[in-house]
Amino acid sequence: MKPTDIQPVINEPALLITNKKILVVADLHIGIESELRELGLHAPSQTSSMTKRLIALFKKYRPDNIILLGDIKHNIPSSTIQERTDVKRFLTKIQSFGIIHVLPGNHDGNIGRFLSSDILLHPSDGFVFEDIGFVHGHRWPSEEVMKCEQVVIGHTHPSIMLTDRLGYKTFEPCWLKGKCINSKLKEKYPNSNDPNIIVMPAFNQFCGGIAVNKEPIIGPFGKIINVEDAEVYLPDGSLLGKVKDIK
Repeated sequence: MKPTDIQPVINEPALLITNKKILVVADLHIGIESELRELGLHAPSQTSSMTKRLIALFKKYRPDNIILLGDIKHNIPSSTIQERTDVKRFLTKIQSFGIIHVLPGNHDGNIGRFLSSDILLHPSDGFVFEDIGFVHGHRWPSEEVMKCEQVVIGHTHPSIMLTDRLGYKTFEPCWLKGKCINSKLKEKYPNSNDPNIIVMPAFNQFCGGIAVNKEPIIGPFGKIINVEDAEVYLPDGSLLGKVKDIK
């Protein structure tokens, strides 16, 4: 597959595999508002707005397959009544737009209870679909995933810290595209094809993020990705350069 077949949607944290009619989103964290309220922050539910944003994408790009790349729900180990209701309602509303693939993330314990029989549930160490490896990123992916030329992950919620001339700092969600450190990759996956790694930003705008130019990537991929040489893209498609050049 050509790298150009994999295209981030401009100004939305969603990924298109254009020649295969696949749309991917990661880290919806439905129910995160209850945690924010416990911290004293009143935040309205994002489920309705996320559903509307997704449906707009489905109508525009008409995917055949829709991949939810982990952390569909937020609260662990148990879910609130509202969260359970919101997750089920969300899945019901998007089911008619394509085949739904669910790849469990670290927040998705017992996610199978929320899924109807025609939603495809994949193992948490990832799966290969149309020659692309998909994994949430909270655990080591399977050997099959790492044999792909392209691997897509979520989990990290990457952002970039930008500093203006007055020293004022802002944090912007971003995409990362990079490679693994070859020696560490081959130590863990001797049969790997040295894939391109795409790290997706979180779809839920209330999620915090890791400033990749200040903090290491979380999860197993943080141990093998060459973050310093990874390319950073803003949601509008702008290429800022490599992580090591943005300090």
